[in-house]
Amino acid sequence: MRPPILTRRGRPPLRRLFPDLILGLIAALGLAPFGLWAATPLALGVLIWRLARARPAAVFWHSLAAGFGWFALSLSWIVEPFLVDIARHGWMAPFALILMALGGAFFWALPAWMAARLAQGWRRQAAAIAAALILSDWLRGWIFTGFPWAQIGHGWIGTPVAQTAALTGALGLGSLTMAMATLPTLLWRPSPVGQPPRLPALLPGIAVALALLSAAWAGGLARLAAPMPADTDLTLRVVQPNAAQHLKWDPDWSAVFFQRLLDLSAEPGPRDLVIWPETAVNFLLEDAGPVLPRISQAAGAPLIMGIQRREGSRFFNSLASIAPGGQVTDIYDKFHLVPFGEYIPWGDALERIGITAFAARQGNGYSAGPGPAILSVPGIPDFQPLICYEAIFPQHLRHLDQRPDWLLQATNDAWFGAISGPYQHLDQARLRAIETGLPLVRAANTGVSAVIDARGSLRASLPLNEAGRIDAPLPGALPPTPWLRTGNAPILILLALILTATAWPCRRKNG
Repeated sequence: MRPPILTRRGRPPLRRLFPDLILGLIAALGLAPFGLWAATPLALGVLIWRLARARPAAVFWHSLAAGFGWFALSLSWIVEPFLVDIARHGWMAPFALILMALGGAFFWALPAWMAARLAQGWRRQAAAIAAALILSDWLRGWIFTGFPWAQIGHGWIGTPVAQTAALTGALGLGSLTMAMATLPTLLWRPSPVGQPPRLPALLPGIAVALALLSAAWAGGLARLAAPMPADTDLTLRVVQPNAAQHLKWDPDWSAVFFQRLLDLSAEPGPRDLVIWPETAVNFLLEDAGPVLPRISQAAGAPLIMGIQRREGSRFFNSLASIAPGGQVTDIYDKFHLVPFGEYIPWGDALERIGITAFAARQGNGYSAGPGPAILSVPGIPDFQPLICYEAIFPQHLRHLDQRPDWLLQATNDAWFGAISGPYQHLDQARLRAIETGLPLVRAANTGVSAVIDARGSLRASLPLNEAGRIDAPLPGALPPTPWLRTGNAPILILLALILTATAWPCRRKNG
């Protein structure tokens, strides 16, 4: 027996979609900066209940409304780049937010609708939709160059439950969330015909969901309590110049920020490696020859600096390793570029009509580097560099011939404002450390710069929008995690099995 139908065939009235919009907004409160992790499974649990009771044609619209709420709040920082030069770009801000939220919402609505069409019975429909939404999170990390931001499982970062990512990755955290959200519906026993639903009928599912949460929480606490590897005897100095984005490229202010980088690097104290953030200076590497000895002298140690460089007509967003004396010893070029921010698809053709990359500072946008790499600095353990956006893609951490000893993220989060974007970006960096069992050092232009240990804990950090430096030892690495060996394959297989089982014909349509 199917529960009372919530909607008619086709698009439901708009007034019936409003609760779904609100549920999406509430669910997004689990993400940074709010961190109300319980809001996500609770709100999604109500949403799954509603979707299980809807006809497949209406599932699309309910999921679209909920997804719009989720992405509108979680990606609200997307307006910030357009406010840097508000006179020129400010008018685009509302359109950017609406289009991003709507695009994300389709990543909920289409899979949910397809799952509802295939499922046999309302319980199977609930399970299929839950699995489809997690599968959508995975697909979102690949389609159209990928954008795995604001995934369903990201609300657990900062709680012991996040340690589950060492086994299952971010996709496993999302699966845990959806399992908790769906269990009350799956274990609910309908009231007799003609009688209203009874809340006690949901209690078995709620109890199982709480037991699942307790197990994950206890497992996370146990992992956090286990001994950590000893810190290395190397001291890293991370410099945060706090160059506001609207002033960063101004000739007068860029000189101020450059001097700030030099002064912070030269402050007394031991350091074995100095790290500057993404695009730390306003000149190209090819033009830096006269100042590299000055930079090296201020650092007093090997230096990793974010800088742009040129090869012929092509420009790259790069990290350069500078040895004592000012010699460039190694270069890494960012390869996973931000569409429309750092490059324009078909950019050479579109440049002729005046359309250029929004955030790229040089040329018609950046060219992509060859791919993930490991950099070596004499006396420093080998590390994998990640420039800004690259740290949100866990797949880039699994395709190297050798395992690095630590991860380095150089970023310019000044583009993201001061409310949610920088904190969500920091959380994803913490998740990369948990997934790989590697410490991650983060140098951010305006913050949040941080040293993160191999379990995702903040060892040291600088607040947002403050200039300063971190002097901290490089934490030790843990052994390779199960996720590092298997990736998302186990979760994807499980999701495929769930979708297959929910679509398998059954003799009785009793859910």
